[in-house]
Amino acid sequence: MQGNVQKNPFSELEFARLGAGQVAYMRKVKTDDLAHSFPALPPMTPGVELWALFAANGDPIVLSDERDNVLVGAQEHELRTVMLQ
Repeated sequence: MQGNVQKNPFSELEFARLGAGQVAYMRKVKTDDLAHSFPALPPMTPGVELWALFAANGDPIVLSDERDNVLVGAQEHELRTVMLQ
């Protein structure tokens, strides 16, 4: 029996903009991953684990070694946060 497959009603661009300026997500990241994904960031010590706050489109907003600092950054930017693991 085949289930109904519903096509995504959003384009990729529309999906990327969903929540822009309102929602951000936080998760732990390694500096190696950030350097690879965001080459414009200043050089960082490799292998360090940080907390990061990302805009809905995936751009980094706040980086810190303390989770609470990331939450404060979200409040300062008036963003609702979700946590990704």
